[in-house]
Formats: sequence, structure tokens, C-alpha cells
Amino acid sequence: MREALYWEKTDGKVACHLCPHECRIVNGLVGICGVRRNIDGKLYSLVYGETTSVSLDPIEKKPLYHYHPGEYILSLGTKGCNFKCPFCQNWAISQDMGAATEKITSELVVAKAKESKSFGIAYTYNEPFIWYEFVLDTAKLAKKEKLENVLVTNGYVNPEPLEEMLPFIDAMNIDLKSIDDDFYGKICRGSVEPVLYTIKRSAKSCHIELTNLIIPELNDSDDDIARLVDWIYENVGPEVPLHFSRFFPCYKLLDKPITSLETLKRAEKIAKKKLKHVHLGNI
Repeated sequence: MREALYWEKTDGKVACHLCPHECRIVNGLVGICGVRRNIDGKLYSLVYGETTSVSLDPIEKKPLYHYHPGEYILSLGTKGCNFKCPFCQNWAISQDMGAATEKITSELVVAKAKESKSFGIAYTYNEPFIWYEFVLDTAKLAKKEKLENVLVTNGYVNPEPLEEMLPFIDAMNIDLKSIDDDFYGKICRGSVEPVLYTIKRSAKSCHIELTNLIIPELNDSDDDIARLVDWIYENVGPEVPLHFSRFFPCYKLLDKPITSLETLKRAEKIAKKKLKHVHLGNI
């Protein structure tokens, strides 16, 4: 364990200020993410130096298509997430707090990256912002060793911790699940505005690409897609790459069909009216 950043004591509880949930955590319990616990009035990260997955991946898997194309990057993650998406393909580590982990240090991560000839380190597989303390320490060390840092994230983080992290981040893929706040509230148990802020702010600091998973009957209408594209165009510009990803039933969302190729092609056509780089994934 490691004492967490961004918290304070309040009303006999611990107030976590890492993400917009602003959890108020009583002694012995954890926040929504499952990995930050109040222990005798202090907030601790339960996953500092704990990893569920380490792999050398093609950068396109993140997905990032316009950043070091054709190269490989050392990728790692832990467990837990501050969203509760019922369609999560990595639910076995994002939602199962019993997932097995192995101990790792920032020094070992950097050494593995250099040994594997990776150009950098990607913090991925689950939500990296809830691994905040370890990601920040590792990213700082990686920078000193001339390695680049990549976040694959849902973007649900508060502005202050985002500002502290951004100087060490070179690229991000941010998941924009919908432009509809009702979707975020009912499906993900969050809200869209903090994600939109993260996108706008990060675009000023590093390379970003966006991913939208198209789920039949939930966010696949022409209006859903057009409003999402319009927001991107108006707020971060036509150069930002957008990846439309195909949905396959998994975890708790088993009653929806696989996204049709027709729907993906329709989304691509709508997006290309305003955006220069539109890609289809999981096809």
C-alpha cells in the first residue's frame, strides 16, 4: 500500500479528490474505484506497485494510429475502475477486486521497457488514473530515461490531478463513450462533462486520439453520432483522430446484438464530413 494523493479528512470520513465522484469513504471501506481505502483516517492506494498485466503491444492496439505507427510499446495495468460499464471487455480486472496481481516497481517497468526496445510505456487495460500514484512515479522516471508515456483512459479525473500528470504524458487515447450525459449516468455511473474537460485540456498538452464504442440501441443513432462529431470538431478540431469501435456482447450486456458493419460505415460517413482521421475498430 501507499498513502494516496488528493484527499482530506472530513466529517469523520476521508474525502477523495482524485476523480469527480468525490467519494466520502468511511473507515475500512473503499471508494467507487475499489482500490483506494480509508485506513484509520488516511487514504491509501491498494494497488501501488501491483500489476495484473504486462505485455509488449503494437501501439495501434491502444488504439493510437497517428503516434509512433508500426512500433511496439510496453503496456501494463492493475485492477479497478471508477466507472461501472456493463459492457467492459476487461471486466475481469476492472470490476473484480479479487483479480490476482504481481508486485512491480517503477524501476523494473522502466528497465523492461528499455530492454524490450520499446519507445515508452502505456498505462492501460484498466483505468490508469485510479493507479495515480504509481503511474505518476513511473512516468516521471520514464521521462528521465528518455521514454515516452501513454495513457489509455476514460478521462474521468479531476482537473488538479490531471494538471499534475500532464507534463509527463506524451499521448492519450481517451474513451468518449457518448455525448449524452444520460448515457454516462445510467450506463457508466458517471457524467460526461469531466470527460469533455479532460479531452479539451489534454489536447493542448499532448497527442490525443478518441475512441467511441458504438452499442446498438444505446448510442448508435445518427443524432448520437452527429452530436459527438460536432462536439469534437468544435472543441478540439478536425485533426483529432476518432476511432469507432464495434461492440460485442460481454460481461453484463449480453442482450444487445453485435454492432453491424452497416452502422459502423454510417458512423464513418457522418464523421468524415467534419473530421480528417476516422477509423473503424474490432472489424
